[in-house]
Amino acid sequence: MNPFNELGIRSDIVNAITELGFEKPTPIQESAIPLLLSGSNDFVGLAQTGTGKTAAFGLPLLELIDYSKNYPQALILCPTRELCLQISSDVKNYAKNLPNVNVVAVYGGAAIVNQLKEIKRGVQIVVATPGRMLDIINRKAIDFTQVRYVVLDEADEMLNMGFQDDINDILSTTPDEKKTWLFSATMPREVREIAKKYMTDPKELTMGKQNTGNVNIEHEFYTVKARDKYAAFKRIVDFNPEIFGIVFCRTKIETQEIAESLVKDGYNADSLHGDLSQQQRDKVMKRYRDRSLQLLIATDVAARGIDVNDVTHVINYSLPDEIENYTHRSGRTGRAGKTGISICIINAKETHKIRQIEKVIGKQFTKAEIPSGFDVVEKQLFGLVHKVHNVEVNEKQIDQYIPRIMDEFADMSKEDIIKRFASLEFNRFLDYYKNAPDLNATADDRGRDNDRGSRNVGNSAYTRLFINLGSVDDFTRGDLLGYICNNSGISGRNVGKIDMKGVFSFFEVENEQVDKVMTGFKAVDFHGREVKIEVSGEAASSGERRGGGGRSERSGGGYQGGGRSGGYGGGGGYKGGGNRERSGGGGFRDFSGKSREERSGNTSGGSSRNGGERRRRSS
Repeated sequence: MNPFNELGIRSDIVNAITELGFEKPTPIQESAIPLLLSGSNDFVGLAQTGTGKTAAFGLPLLELIDYSKNYPQALILCPTRELCLQISSDVKNYAKNLPNVNVVAVYGGAAIVNQLKEIKRGVQIVVATPGRMLDIINRKAIDFTQVRYVVLDEADEMLNMGFQDDINDILSTTPDEKKTWLFSATMPREVREIAKKYMTDPKELTMGKQNTGNVNIEHEFYTVKARDKYAAFKRIVDFNPEIFGIVFCRTKIETQEIAESLVKDGYNADSLHGDLSQQQRDKVMKRYRDRSLQLLIATDVAARGIDVNDVTHVINYSLPDEIENYTHRSGRTGRAGKTGISICIINAKETHKIRQIEKVIGKQFTKAEIPSGFDVVEKQLFGLVHKVHNVEVNEKQIDQYIPRIMDEFADMSKEDIIKRFASLEFNRFLDYYKNAPDLNATADDRGRDNDRGSRNVGNSAYTRLFINLGSVDDFTRGDLLGYICNNSGISGRNVGKIDMKGVFSFFEVENEQVDKVMTGFKAVDFHGREVKIEVSGEAASSGERRGGGGRSERSGGGYQGGGRSGGYGGGGGYKGGGNRERSGGGGFRDFSGKSREERSGNTSGGSSRNGGERRRRSS
């Protein structure tokens, strides 16, 4: 008998989840399901992401809903579109053997008309993001007066994203006698206030210590000089040939530029940030879930609600402004009982922040050494050998080519053939890492590290060009880079900064490659529209070409403290106060080697409430 039967779950549901691979309950499921099945208590569950919370509340809901009545009986609120879709899909899968179960997902970034039609047809369980849910309530298109259960999933993240007022407004439309189930990875004051306001004597269940990290995750940190950060990051990636990771940055600009440089350097990478349209975001996430992307570069806000299996590494390219965000970041790996690694790349001055994170998560970091060039080459070589040894051979398809292959290798010994196959990858890495320097920072580097890089991706040797393609044509920066290279025959290494706009874009190419790009695009069309490439008049007139004294992108201040209380040492914010994503201001380290600061138009926004408004439109 499946152990879920013993928890009180009916056979039809147990049969469905058995097919999904549920063999035994996780600790949160084993403890929460019997409590929630009674349907008589409010509930607070504190557990990390990836511990099976969806089934912990989804299975009891399916037991408690009356499917003969086709009106909303349960509302599940969650922070992001991705999580909303994931939860609704999971609940439908759990219920596939039950008749007349209607689950509707309500979220921004999709046609509201279709969601309204689904609600009108009848629904028992609504899974929603707060912004879109409030919109539908304001249209008087749904009636929550008979809702019996409300689930707040990842409550701390919803509040961090500025949804507190929305949650209050939504809950005010539900009856007082409903039961509220709150799930959260952390328990900040704002979440405690929600529990106090909307719950009566809730049963509280904590899996592990509050705010602590998943026990299946190893935590490592590497100390490097700021100017070496990007080179060290690439070396860590190269030392892990099978990496499938998420890389966290503080700002949108940083995510874009790192992803762009990784693509130029031959990695399968793309960025995820708040400036992407929903269509672009879906495209990036589909590529990542399909594993055609090896590295997803993201901001904290953009990554909220991402639920992707088998992430091997989380890399903190920049430490988060608030300690509790580290818990959310690292929780993207080591899910469903698997192991994972969370890596921080820091400079010597940030060591004290690692110690503060250790206190919060209750685990010690391992101080690791950036591998030498020789170590990376050796790891890549044996990674290739392992891949060749385990590759699946399609006997039926390859048999026809074997005679020609054998003829080609007839004059070679087995040892020669092996050497040549191994050298395909080995030579590339051997050349790249020849005379590679030691990138590990020493204690002597403390205080001398001015947080500026040295990797120059653009200067006066580049010309800025205009192209009449942009984000409305469903291009990301990585897509446009590939499109330029494919049509002009130049390498990604010849391309500098790419500045994506709506219906057009600007990009930089090395001066000696300009004629080649112009020639390559002379007869190119995109969906029947002629593609135009011109030397940017804006660059020539404003001196915006790099190295030519271009316009200032400064918006104020470096790291100065005085931010939200969750920051390091009680400060942790940037000049201008508050969370970095919300209030703008402060400078950041640009991996490219220039001292850059985020343009105020991308980060300004006053109060956290207003910051929440901006995010709500994309949730």
